[in-house]
Amino acid sequence: MQALRWHNTKDIRLDEVETPSVAPGRVKIKIKWCGICGTDLHEYLAGPIFIPVGTPHPLTGDKAPVILGHEFAGEIVEVGDGVSDYRVGDRVTVEPIINDPDSKASRQGLYNLCDKMGFYGLAGMGGGFSEYASVPASMLHRLPDSVSYQQGALAEPASVAVHAVRQSRFKMGNKAAVFGAGPIGLLVIEALKAAGAQEIYAVELSPQRRERAAALGAKVIDPAQVDAVEEIIARTDGGVDVAYEVTGVPKVLEQSIDCVRIQGETMIVSVWEGDAPILPNNVLMKESHITGIIGYRNVFPATLALMEQGYFKVEDFVTKKVALANVIEEGFETLLKEKDQVKILVSPEQ
Repeated sequence: MQALRWHNTKDIRLDEVETPSVAPGRVKIKIKWCGICGTDLHEYLAGPIFIPVGTPHPLTGDKAPVILGHEFAGEIVEVGDGVSDYRVGDRVTVEPIINDPDSKASRQGLYNLCDKMGFYGLAGMGGGFSEYASVPASMLHRLPDSVSYQQGALAEPASVAVHAVRQSRFKMGNKAAVFGAGPIGLLVIEALKAAGAQEIYAVELSPQRRERAAALGAKVIDPAQVDAVEEIIARTDGGVDVAYEVTGVPKVLEQSIDCVRIQGETMIVSVWEGDAPILPNNVLMKESHITGIIGYRNVFPATLALMEQGYFKVEDFVTKKVALANVIEEGFETLLKEKDQVKILVSPEQ
């Protein structure tokens, strides 16, 4: 079968690989759609970040080259021994976190904070940019009847947004700012709507992405035209309750810290490629909080329930759909060249 594999920085290839077979405790999935994640782009441009190179991953035993793709949904075509909760024909999405159940974090229920944590589609085991995947049944979530495969491919990034809002100090009726209206930033806006935000400010340079943020109900700010911090403070009488940083840009992190009210919070959602200087006095003089999240935990059911209620619609977030055969040029390269793109979905069936 065909699969997109990461070989090295700026070296991803569509390779012919062996079709995976089902194994005890696993199911074989025929992949319908897989989303290109910002993390995939980070790995392409500046990796390895999560990809094991040289030394095999401690849990998967794999190392580069590895198949990419961790935002995917598909149909079960084969069930391995010991799997009783799923059957052939089930429509599923995948929660791709790999963790050691015996680690201290996992024993506390914080499996996304396991010190050996990895992601299916980054740390080995297979990946969603392929025709088939053999996936542990423990990673599966059944799609509700009203949720399409394409929407199922959004469940993973949407869960990042739901987890970010849940883990923050945000409360119903609060005001929030989202810095960056890319895929995760837009999903955070949607999660904030579902959580009962009074006002949501979206700070974004791209006019196309500002337009999408506005369509979701956010009050948009163009940082090229106004000072975003001054604008937010003026409109909110002192700052927002929570700011979500979703860009990975040092200057933007500084802005997201400066725009919160006294004792407000900055939640770091993006994965960073390098260091970011901040002035600690800007934190301590307001007794504000800086928090971060990685991935998600225990939120996929809530995300799928929100999808049933009409949140996280495909048309609000997906800007392009491409075939697996064209994933490099029409997927990865397009996202790098066209800043108005948001989420690109990939299918081996196109």
